[in-house]
Amino acid sequence: MKTRKLGTAGPEVSAIGLGCMSMSGAYGPADRRESVATVHAALDAGVTLLDTGDFYGMGHNELLLAEALQGRPRDSYQLSVKFGALRGPDGSMLGFDGRPEAAKTSLAYSLNRLGVDHVDIYRPARLDPDVPIEDTIGAIADMVRAGYVRHIGLSEVGAETLRRASQVHPIADVQLEYSLLSRGIEDKVLPAARELGVAVTAYGVLARGLISGHYDRAKLGQAGDFRGMSPRFQGENLDRNLELVEALRAVADERGASVAQIAIAWALAQGGDIVPVIGARSRDRLAEALGAGDLALSADDLAAIERAVPRGSAAGERYPAQHMAALDSER
Repeated sequence: MKTRKLGTAGPEVSAIGLGCMSMSGAYGPADRRESVATVHAALDAGVTLLDTGDFYGMGHNELLLAEALQGRPRDSYQLSVKFGALRGPDGSMLGFDGRPEAAKTSLAYSLNRLGVDHVDIYRPARLDPDVPIEDTIGAIADMVRAGYVRHIGLSEVGAETLRRASQVHPIADVQLEYSLLSRGIEDKVLPAARELGVAVTAYGVLARGLISGHYDRAKLGQAGDFRGMSPRFQGENLDRNLELVEALRAVADERGASVAQIAIAWALAQGGDIVPVIGARSRDRLAEALGAGDLALSADDLAAIERAVPRGSAAGERYPAQHMAALDSER
């Protein structure tokens, strides 16, 4: 497994990380035993970066990771944890809490659920519009000095917020959705991150399975799968986006690779400061994704990919309008 550094201030991590959200019901029911086996397979393959959030399954994901990590040396993996998203008992999203007290309390609960004495990267899941980012980052910096956190990250913030946060404490990375279908960060946020020496951990590289080459319409709408609310998965938008997938499949076939591998390799090729975080929840999908790490794309390959899926060709936004309006990274 190749490695990449999370910015000038962050740790060395595997070039591809494992995102664990889908193991806790975000895309419908998941098999707990297979999820644990997938984490084990990732670690055995050299994946060190494991991404979770305290609101993934309302604590379920952290407890699952604690189970999967039993017996593994603490220095053999890095835990990236998000906090701040508020959820109701029915799973509904209720907003975000970035208050200093909330940051420290959430960290205490995460440490307990994960069964560790520190997390490697701690980050607010979104910007709380009612709390200055300086206050949130300052609270996490207190936890860095206390030894409970090693590095600070951010998620879905804009360029100005990233600059303000960096003045309080060095930022290792910023999590942003980045894929062939979602390239808006190239305008402002990615240049700002590079200016500040902040890496990008790219999630949604397969557009939540849409450009994985395995998307099954029949599964859309099953209980707990939040993709049903995404405009990209609805009606004519879905038809158009799947046409893009078929165009990408032609490029993949030419290279003797899968659609997913081409999409992940494209993200890797956008810069050594970008670390794709892949949301595999089965060993088969994990093995396929990791194969992208050995796929070197030529200039001709990249040009063919751009022709197949030009920037801006995605039909529909990644979230409904009200959710998009709340994203600092989209302003």
